[in-house]
Amino acid sequence: MKNIHIIGLGLLGGSFSLALKKVKPELKITGFDANLNHLKDAHTLGIIDEASEDIPQDTDVVILATPVDSLEKLLIKALEEVGENTLLIDFGSTKEALCKSVADHPKRAQFLAGHPIAGTEYSGPKAAKDDLLEKKVFIICEMEKTDVHLKGMAYDIFEALNMKLRFMDPEEHDRHLAFVSHLSHISSFMLGKTVLDKMADDKNIFDMAGSGFASTVRLAKSSPGMWAPIMQANKENILESLDAYIANLQVFREKIHSGDTSELSSEMNEINKIGDILDLGK
Repeated sequence: MKNIHIIGLGLLGGSFSLALKKVKPELKITGFDANLNHLKDAHTLGIIDEASEDIPQDTDVVILATPVDSLEKLLIKALEEVGENTLLIDFGSTKEALCKSVADHPKRAQFLAGHPIAGTEYSGPKAAKDDLLEKKVFIICEMEKTDVHLKGMAYDIFEALNMKLRFMDPEEHDRHLAFVSHLSHISSFMLGKTVLDKMADDKNIFDMAGSGFASTVRLAKSSPGMWAPIMQANKENILESLDAYIANLQVFREKIHSGDTSELSSEMNEINKIGDILDLGK
């Protein structure tokens, strides 16, 4: 493996390149981004060695790290362009629709459906970090549908980047991510909106915002250009997670309204157990 091409040079695509350059400096990394400012920044920051809108013919691995609403078209176009020894890997946050779109493609075996569970609230190549993917989980869907020899190149990359592999069905991936990722972003956006609406009446409200508010609303700084397509692509699962969340909020509201401190305390004690679960996941 000598040549990598990255389409989408933002936080994930950029961080992937920087991490790979650190451990495999001999690799040549080319890339492209539809945002020409991002493309220029990526070249200036050393994320790519050369800019190329077309996938070079000698490319071993192509990474697709663009918003989910662009992935299907890009994937099909790229599959048509590359030779039989090139592997394509996507970094999309939803998997079911993308996998279905190429289920019967004659080059399906050259595609690895993936999702690195990593990110920050920032976007663009300037936000890229060479340690963002370190020890993070990388989910692979429909592993058995990818050519075993091409898949070996992907495993070499994941091992070099010290990533933890997990295997899921596309449907399972999207259902679980709706609860543990997509819902948390929606909650953060709506908390931000609630406080911004309140600020219209009280200009001093942010003077009282502490670290708890800052950490909870942090994700509200995430890119709408990335998250709006995710919410549409995974709509049914997200609506299910929202219904469950809203129902829990309504029950909790009633307990506050009734003035039953013991019920509130009992409920929160039960929820505290999530700390033990998250510690096990480290």
